Amino acid sequence: MKAILYESFQSLPIITQVPDPSPSKSGVVIEVKATGLCRSDWHGWMGHDTDIQLPHVPGHEFAGIIQAVGSEVRNWKVGDRVTVPFVSGCGKCPECASGNHQVCDDQFQPGFTNWGSFAEYVAIDRADINLVTLPESMNFQTAASLGCRFATSFRAVVDQGKVTGGQWVAIHGCGGVGLSAIMIANALGANVIAIDIDEKKLELARQIGAIATLNAKEKAVVEAIREISKGGVHVSVDALGSPVTLFNSVSCLRKRGKHIQVGLLLADQINSPIPMNLVLSKELEIYGSHGMQAWKYPEMMQMITSGKMNPELLIGRTISLEAGAKALTEMNEFRDAGVTIIDQF
Repeated sequence: MKAILYESFQSLPIITQVPDPSPSKSGVVIEVKATGLCRSDWHGWMGHDTDIQLPHVPGHEFAGIIQAVGSEVRNWKVGDRVTVPFVSGCGKCPECASGNHQVCDDQFQPGFTNWGSFAEYVAIDRADINLVTLPESMNFQTAASLGCRFATSFRAVVDQGKVTGGQWVAIHGCGGVGLSAIMIANALGANVIAIDIDEKKLELARQIGAIATLNAKEKAVVEAIREISKGGVHVSVDALGSPVTLFNSVSCLRKRGKHIQVGLLLADQINSPIPMNLVLSKELEIYGSHGMQAWKYPEMMQMITSGKMNPELLIGRTISLEAGAKALTEMNEFRDAGVTIIDQF
């Protein structure tokens, strides 16, 4: 099959032929119809993820059609339209037993622990507990855009942040994660403030529901958020992952507010400063959000199919697998507004 492959970190990936995958006894092989380009893939290509063994095929946000099924799979068949959480659980550890597959002790991550979806086919283990059925009304591009960004944002806003109507919510960073979080929080009835340094992204944020936007190049972010929200927001999400956005996200909260960390801080940013004096004096809560369990997807899917959320509006452009090799290396330049999808193989 054709795939994007890199043989060393930070070297230009190549388009090449690699062996077709076969399903494990508990797994399936999926023909990839669409797959998203994500900054997490860029982190992996940079060498920031210790799970990756070279040579490597990246890609973890995808949707497609099952082409082969392992002998022990009971719930799926060839021809089923599916997607997969980027963190797949083992189904046996204590975390999985409690329903928290997203922090499984023995997690499977396509594109990180195993070869991923920047290819014509991808193998997924433990299919019975990790695959998600696609509604017939949802196309593959939209399903791929849910990937880690929309699904992770959904859990961050709904389960971790417990956002409700009328609350003030700040979203720091208007890439795929941030725009997803804006759309979700708006659908829940929150008043959303979007922060970025790119006016095109801020305009898109306004179009999908932000009632206020801030250009961090032009305004003091924390002070402006406190002024707009009359004292600070109830929930703040760092959707980018940088020392500045993390610090601002915690600092802009009102008393007993919640900070949700979704954006990755890796390499030399892994121990970034947090204003712990505010965490203590305001009794703030700090949460992480690491993907979403397959069994939680129906709630999100229902909000999409009912028209309350329209993730297809977040797709910026669709490209070929060949173009994806170069686009992967440019992910940290934040050139594109919205999600980039590979759908031409």
